[in-house]
Amino acid sequence: MKLGSVEHKELFCHSFLNSHLEYEPEHLPWPDLNDADLARLQAIPFWEKALDIEREAGAMVSSYATTVTDPLLHEAIALQGREESRHARLIETLIDRYSINMPARPAVEVPPNIEPAFTTFGFEECLDSFFAFGLFGIARDAKVFPEALFTIFDPILDEEARHIVFFVNWFTYIQINRRQGFLPLRLVRTLWYYGKALSNLITAFSDADPSGTGFTATGASTFTDDLSLEKFLSVCIQENHQRMSKYDSRLLKPELMPKLASIARRTLQFIPQQRQPQNVEAKGEWGMGG
Repeated sequence: MKLGSVEHKELFCHSFLNSHLEYEPEHLPWPDLNDADLARLQAIPFWEKALDIEREAGAMVSSYATTVTDPLLHEAIALQGREESRHARLIETLIDRYSINMPARPAVEVPPNIEPAFTTFGFEECLDSFFAFGLFGIARDAKVFPEALFTIFDPILDEEARHIVFFVNWFTYIQINRRQGFLPLRLVRTLWYYGKALSNLITAFSDADPSGTGFTATGASTFTDDLSLEKFLSVCIQENHQRMSKYDSRLLKPELMPKLASIARRTLQFIPQQRQPQNVEAKGEWGMGG
C-alpha cells in the first residue's frame, strides 16, 4: 500500500469508522464507591482540565469536519468530533455522579484558523495519550478504584488510541496529496510539543507544577507512593504498545514519543550504575524496567 493513495485513505478511514462503539455515558454501569474510593476520586487534580480539553476538542473537531469536502474524510472527522463531545459528556457524568467539585466552565470558543487548530490538537493528543495510557495502567494495577470503573474507561482509552492513529495517517495523507511532503514545520511543531510534555512530566515528579499543565503525570503520582520516572515511562511504553498492536500493520502509528521515552528510560537505567557501581547488586531495582 502506498501512503497518500486512495487505498491508504480508505484503510485509515474505514478502520476508524468500523471500530466506533455506540454507548451513552449516562447509561453506563457506574459503580457505587465507598467513602475512601470516593475521596480518592474527588482528589484527583486533573478533572477540570480534562473536561475543558474534551469540550474544546468536540467543538473544534466538529467545526473542522464541516470544512472537509472529501466525503470519506468528512464522515470520519465528523465521527471523531462526536466522540470527543461524548468524552466531555462522560466526564461531566462522572463529575455529577460522584459530586466532584467543579466551577462553572467558560463557553467554548472555536479557533478561527480551524485546520491548523485541528492539526495542533492532533499532535497534542498524540503526546498526551501516551502518558494517559501509562497513568491508566498504573492506576489499574494499583487497584485504587473498583474494577468496574476501569472497565468503563478502558474503551475510552481505546478511542483515544483510534484518534491518534487516524490523525497521523490523515496528516501524512494530506501532506502527500498537497505535494508538501513532511514539511520542516511539522517536525519543529512535533518536537516542541513532545519536549513540552517531557518538561511537564519532569516538573510533575519534582512536585513543582504550578501551571497544572502536566496533569497526566501529576495524576500518576497520586496513585502510588514509590513511582519513579523510570517506572512510569516503562508502563507508558508497555501500555502504548498494547493499544497500538490492535491496529492494521499497514497503518502509521505515532512513534516519536515511544522512541524518546525508550531512550530516556535506558538513560535513567545507565546513570545510577555509573555513579554507584558498588551498589548495583544491592539495589537491583535500577536494572528493572526493561
